[in-house]
Amino acid sequence: MSKTSINTIKSTHLKQSKRLQKINQMVTLQYSHIWDCCCDHGLLGFSLLSRDTTTRVRNTIHFVDIVPALMVELETKLTRFYTNLPWKTHCIDVEKLPLEQYTGKNLIIIAGVGGDLMMQFIEAIYNKNKNLSNSLPIDFLLCPVHHQYPLRQKLIELNFSLKDETLIEDNNRFYEILLVSSTHEDDTKINPVGDKIWQSNSNEQAIIAGKYLSKTINHYQRMQQGFQQRNNKISTQSTLNQSKKNTKSNDVQHIIEAYQAITL
Repeated sequence: MSKTSINTIKSTHLKQSKRLQKINQMVTLQYSHIWDCCCDHGLLGFSLLSRDTTTRVRNTIHFVDIVPALMVELETKLTRFYTNLPWKTHCIDVEKLPLEQYTGKNLIIIAGVGGDLMMQFIEAIYNKNKNLSNSLPIDFLLCPVHHQYPLRQKLIELNFSLKDETLIEDNNRFYEILLVSSTHEDDTKINPVGDKIWQSNSNEQAIIAGKYLSKTINHYQRMQQGFQQRNNKISTQSTLNQSKKNTKSNDVQHIIEAYQAITL
């Protein structure tokens, strides 16, 4: 098969969304091992391998998924189109990444899943490797599809530091992308509602930030209304149960106030 034909076939696997394009742009050359976890059936990893010679990641791209059929398909494509580039496939649970087997700095990319599942992955990976943190530095590049606030709270609880964050709109959906570290080489604290994502350097980005802020506040206000409506329906229950429901409502109010305090 000609080189032109191979490039044409490669391009069919690399039709990326704005979300994946931005994640790709945030991957720098400082990492020894990059772990592509749950990122749209390997599209992100393919794109990293297909960068031009000046920006191509020279170290190993690891493709991770727990579905055997998907990993067989990925390995077939990788063997056919990326023979001379460094990659490995792992049919394992994300929580069980064998980071200790690979020396150097690791970047774990998790996208396309909710913040609730991300929290589970990150905490398990962190607990498994925290005793190796000095010899095995780990960064995470995260793009949750929802539950961004609880995810940020978990990262703060784990004492992670922020390296970068951005906000994009893609196909009428909004995505926060966070680059964080389990180490403290960058001593920037993570803000529960974000910081840099609200700072705009263009009118287009200002509009995106405004729409996302409004949508987020409305989401939590609807959630609060749901709690209050359920509170009213259980007014005959015990005082203790009522107190628990009110606590949930107050917790949401705290989040609403945090977002309402943001200045664009």
